[in-house]
This record gives sequence, structure tokens and C-alpha cells, in this order.
Amino acid sequence: MSKRNVALFGATIVSVIYGVTFTIAKDVMPQYIDAYGFILLRVSGSMLLFWLSWLFMPKERIAFNDFPRIVAAAFFGVAFNMLTFFKGLSLTSPISASVIMVTTPMIVLVLSAIIMKERMRNRMVSGIVLGLIGTAFLILYGQSIGSATNANLGNMLVFVNAVSYGFYLIIVKKLMEKYNAFTFVKWVYLFGFLMVLPFGWSQFTAVDWSVVPESIYWKIGFVVVISTFVTYLLNLITMKELKPTTVAVFIYLQPLFATIFAIGLGKDELSLVKILSAILIFVGVYMVTSSPQTGPKERETELEK
Repeated sequence: MSKRNVALFGATIVSVIYGVTFTIAKDVMPQYIDAYGFILLRVSGSMLLFWLSWLFMPKERIAFNDFPRIVAAAFFGVAFNMLTFFKGLSLTSPISASVIMVTTPMIVLVLSAIIMKERMRNRMVSGIVLGLIGTAFLILYGQSIGSATNANLGNMLVFVNAVSYGFYLIIVKKLMEKYNAFTFVKWVYLFGFLMVLPFGWSQFTAVDWSVVPESIYWKIGFVVVISTFVTYLLNLITMKELKPTTVAVFIYLQPLFATIFAIGLGKDELSLVKILSAILIFVGVYMVTSSPQTGPKERETELEK
């Protein structure tokens, strides 16, 4: 199997893991542990794994003036990002959350236009408007079955998480170009751990671990080890062999896998609002990430600028 095929397989596995994570994490929250306590577990466990892995990696020194960027990456990519996502997921459904996450590429383009002054075509603006309309419908009317205790607030928090992750992708770009990923990611998770500690400590200590079923322990371990640490390693492999535009396409598979898994286990159900919202979002993403005036090769070059 060629390196490219291995990378494509790895990117697919990442999408499957993320799609499954929506339902697995939902099984844990808020019945056994509340969102912020779960985040503390996820970040602390991942931080330890990244620091242990760094011991076996080439050593690099980080320039002192890069630490403010690392702190910002920790806030937008770990602390604020994960706190809003898990709290939102604890209030809404797996399908709604996964569909809203598809707006991330559009958010990155909007932030790039604002922060990096990148030019946006009318087609992109129209796509962003369509995607935001779909997201708004899902936030306002995407009610769900099961333990979706406050779907409107939950959907809004997941959208805020997508915006935060968009900031993270822009902030971390220069770090990825300058350092080996393991050189700075251990610091990102260390600072992220310090940021989530005040929010998650009380919820973590409030958990009665004696009544937590063994299956929930396995699901917590899955989120910490597989959904965070392993997916990051797989993303490193895919980013070495595939163009960023190719990797970005795989985010669109997450709602598919999340829907299959959630419906298969009876954790969620499809509705007309979810279907119509998903169509609007996907059409918007297509309009934003494609350009009819250029060929495929030029299109990839243009999107990577």
C-alpha cells in the first residue's frame, strides 16, 4: 500500500473515531460525570501521553517569543474549545453536534479574511450565508430525543466551539511550520490543562466512582486515548502525505458516521429540520471550498494560500 493510500485510510479512520466520539461522550455526560469534569480528565490524560511521547522524539527548543502563540493555541484549541464542545454536547444530540462542526472550514475562511486579510469571492460569501442559515435552523429548531436537555443552548455552544477551533487552526499554522508537532503540542496541552483545572476540578471530585459502570470507564478511556491522542498521531501522518485541502474534506464524513452510530444505538433520530439544515450547511461548504472559475489543480493551490 502506498504512503498516500495509508494517509487516506488514516484520515478515514480519524473521521470514524470522531463520528463515534459524539455518541460515546454523550453516554458519559452528564449522567456519570459533568462536562467540565470530563474535559479535565480528557486534557490531563492527553497531556501525560503527549509528554511521555515527547521523551522519544527529537528535541527542539521553543523560542521565548513563540510562547504567547502557544498560550493562545491552548486557550482556543484546548480550553475554550473543549469546554464549550463537551458542555454543548451534554445538552444536545450527537447528530446535531456533528452537523454543526461541519461549519469549521467556513469559519476558518471568514476568520482568515478578517485576521489575515484574505480576499473572499461573492460565491464564498453566499456559501457562508447559506451555511449560517442552516446552522441557525439547527440551533433554533433541531430538537432531539433522549437526554438532549437543552438542544438550543447545546447547539449554540457547539457552534461557539467551532469558531474557537477556527481561531486555533489559524494560530497554530505558524507553529506547525516552525517546529516538530510534539515539540509544542505538549506545551499546548499543559497550558490547556491549567486553564480547564479551575472549571473541572469541582465536577471531577464530585463524581462517585463507585457507582460508575465498567463500560463507562472504557468509554472515558476511549475519549482520552483514542479520540484525542491517537487521532492527533493519525492526523500527523495524513498531513505529511496529503494536501490540507484533501484532509479538510474528511471532516464532512463525521456527520455520516455520527448519524449511523447514533441511530444504530437508538441515541438519536433524524428529523426534517436536521436534514434540511444539513443540506444547507453542506451546500454552503461546497460553495465556499470550490471555485468554478479554476481547474482542480489551480483550485487546490488557491485554497491553500
